[in-house]
Amino acid sequence: MSETIGFIGLGAMGGGMAANLVKAGFKVMGVDLDPARAEALAAKGGEIAKTPADVARAATRVITMVETTAQTEEVINGPTGLLAGAGPGHAIAMMSTIDPIAARRLHDDLKSKGISMVDAPVSGGAARARDGSLAIICGGETADYEGWLPAFKAMSANQFHVGGIGQGLALKLVNNMLIQTSTVAIAEAFVMGAKAGLDPRIMYDVIKVSTGASFALDFRVPRFLSGDFTPGGTVDISYKDQELETSFGKALGVPLFMANISQQIYQMARARGLNKEDGASVVKLYEEMAGVKLGPRK
Repeated sequence: MSETIGFIGLGAMGGGMAANLVKAGFKVMGVDLDPARAEALAAKGGEIAKTPADVARAATRVITMVETTAQTEEVINGPTGLLAGAGPGHAIAMMSTIDPIAARRLHDDLKSKGISMVDAPVSGGAARARDGSLAIICGGETADYEGWLPAFKAMSANQFHVGGIGQGLALKLVNNMLIQTSTVAIAEAFVMGAKAGLDPRIMYDVIKVSTGASFALDFRVPRFLSGDFTPGGTVDISYKDQELETSFGKALGVPLFMANISQQIYQMARARGLNKEDGASVVKLYEEMAGVKLGPRK
C-alpha cells in the first residue's frame, strides 16, 4: 500500500498500532512528545514528524491516540495542531478513549471545515496493540468508517461500526466500566478467601471453571498471583476512564453506583502511589487492609 497514515501518540497503545500499520504496508508519519517513542517507530520503518500540523501536511488520513480529552483537543486545535495543516478532504480517526460529548463537538467543528471524523476507541491493552488483535469500536458515518477499514484491519482482529458519531466511545465506556468494577470485585473476593485461609491458586483453579468465571478473572488474577503489575493499562488511565464514565452517566441522567464506588478504589490506589502500575494493582489496597498477600510483592 502506498497511502500515508499520520499517527499522533506513540505510547503503549499507539506505538504498537502504528507499527502494525507499517507492517501492513502503509507509510506511517508519526509524532510523539517523547522522542524515544518516535525513534522506535522510525526503527520499524515509519517516519517522524515534528508536529501534528506537519503530520497533516504529509497525510490526509490521521489517527489520534493520545491520553485525554484535553490532549485530543490540543493536537487538533492547538497552534501546531492538525488544523494548522489539514483542510477539506482530510479524515481523522480519533482512537483515544475520551468524552463522547466532546467528540461530537469536535466532529461538528471539523465537518464545518470539510474534514471527516470517526471516533474509534480500541479495547485489548498494550499486548494486543502490539500483536494486532485489538477490537476497534467505531462511531460515525458509514462511508467514513468504510474508508478507514483497511487501516483498522491492519491494527485489529475485530472491527465494529456501532452507530453515529460518539457511539463508539459510548460503547467503549460501557466496556471499561465492566472490567473496572469487576476488577475491584475480584480483588475483594480473593483477599477475603485468602484471609479465610484458602490458597489463592486453588481459588483461581476452582472459580475459572465455576459460575464466578469471567474474562476479568482470567485477565486480573494471574497478575495478582505473579505480582507482575507491568502496565497494560495504568491505574491513572483507568481512573481517567472512570471519570469519563461517571460524567457521561450524569449527563445522561443514569445512576452509576458501582462505577462511582470503584472509581474511589482507583483513587485510593493513586494516593497510594500505584499510578503507573497496571489496574490490577488495586488488589494491593485490599491486601494491606486485610494483612494478607496473594502473591509476591515488591
